[in-house]
Amino acid sequence: MKRINKFIGFLGAAALLFSACTDDLNQNPVTETTSQDVYANASNYQSVLAKIYASYVLAGQGQGGDNGDLSTINYQDFSRGYFNLQEASTDEVANTWLSGNNLTDLTYMTWNSKDSWVSDSYYWLFFNISLCNEFLRHCTNEEIAKFSQAEQNEIRTFSAEARFMRAFSYWMVLDLYRKGPKVDENTPVTGFIPEAFDGPELFDYVEKELKDLVSDNSEYALPESNEYGRACRPTAWALLARLYLNSAIYRGAEDTKYYTECVNACHKVISNPAFYLEPDYAKLFNADNHKRGHEILFAMVCDATTSVTWGGGTYLVCGSCGNSSSQDPAKYGLTNGWGMFRARGEIVDKFGDISNTLDSRAMFYTTDQSQFFTGPIDNQSEGFFFEKFSNLTDDGIAASNSAATGCSTDYPLIRLADVYLMAAEACLRGGSGLTKADALKLVNDVRLRAYKNDESGKISEGDLTLDFILDERARELYLESVRRTDLVRFDKFTTADYLWQWKGGVLDGRAVNSKFNFYPIPDTDLTANPNLSNPLY
Repeated sequence: MKRINKFIGFLGAAALLFSACTDDLNQNPVTETTSQDVYANASNYQSVLAKIYASYVLAGQGQGGDNGDLSTINYQDFSRGYFNLQEASTDEVANTWLSGNNLTDLTYMTWNSKDSWVSDSYYWLFFNISLCNEFLRHCTNEEIAKFSQAEQNEIRTFSAEARFMRAFSYWMVLDLYRKGPKVDENTPVTGFIPEAFDGPELFDYVEKELKDLVSDNSEYALPESNEYGRACRPTAWALLARLYLNSAIYRGAEDTKYYTECVNACHKVISNPAFYLEPDYAKLFNADNHKRGHEILFAMVCDATTSVTWGGGTYLVCGSCGNSSSQDPAKYGLTNGWGMFRARGEIVDKFGDISNTLDSRAMFYTTDQSQFFTGPIDNQSEGFFFEKFSNLTDDGIAASNSAATGCSTDYPLIRLADVYLMAAEACLRGGSGLTKADALKLVNDVRLRAYKNDESGKISEGDLTLDFILDERARELYLESVRRTDLVRFDKFTTADYLWQWKGGVLDGRAVNSKFNFYPIPDTDLTANPNLSNPLY
């Protein structure tokens, strides 16, 4: 059993606590057992913290989402919606089941404030935020004074992790929606309509929280290390780097850039001897990827025994395998494939001729498949299938019966290779603290791993441009829910500067309205909170 799932195993007590809540104005999760009962015992704090982590990848208290936490439109967990928002409209993923999975508008970039995935993801984020707020209300010095000193110290560590999870959720709100209601542990739980964060305010809030969590002087700072799957100080530094790299987008002003701060945050991770690049790229995405804590800084943890989900790694592994192609599901440790999505031709093109490339990251199933589309995007014979994620262990054995209990492959959210590439990009954008030669070495370290130390993978300083970085991030990080964010940062998501097939709903691709650089607040929340609005929608 994975180490983090020993932690998630404490969910039993927490499972009694939370039932459906879809209104972010109700900041106190509905309880079957009162919070006074739960927080009367120090041992229960770990159970509730486990629930906070699990809310990213589990949809409910039962197996595969039974006894759901939220009354969502798509009946799926947060991880599945997040992947769809970050990948479905980009040059990476072509969805097969468009109308059946409500993915037509995301795929063709025609969504509005009624889109089901936009709404579900928004409410999942604020569900997680509400869990964190309720937890933190019971972590004050006054509240925990009744426990032993050792128990108090442990609870302070737990509270730092809850603050990180809240900051991570709010970063996603900032990245996806650019605004949202202001709620924290001090917000009244009833009879209160929150004010709205705008982009700069959200940026400032997330930055302040993360800086406090990495500070040596904070009573509630994150530990320097933690068991796999839980947040630690380097995880917060990496998220700070991501926040800083996108600062001009989030703050809405080109003269507001934090590239030097991004370099410094990356350095805090890169210089930590506990982290190094996993030599075998493919092992980052198999059912034993929980053993790669030296590169995977943070992940959505999935396990077919203790945390069964149809999102997370299950969605990636099963969804990438065809159900009407010549693929053998057993090759990926699967009982059956879903045929959910395929690669758009443009992402494959980033690798050149994949029939003879030495780049081990070019993991596609091409037999009887054409690379580009000649017609509708939902034609399963057009577009290669992805082979990046697998439900096989290091020994090549299927980790689970995927048809019954899903896959045991974790879904990485932050990796060290991403930090390397962020540092290099921030340097090229003008950040100090890193020379171009240093940036080149970081990029070449990533590429040498991809080329299994073949020197032909290295590039020269003249090759190192921002456009190269964008393409290198595509090669390294495809399917890892960063592509939309990257394309927005490079002003290539909605514009005509970069077109891909079916962008904007036409075969050859076209530019779309710039409002699609972020998602709208759901209609239901606009009705509940008059402080929120969608002026562009």
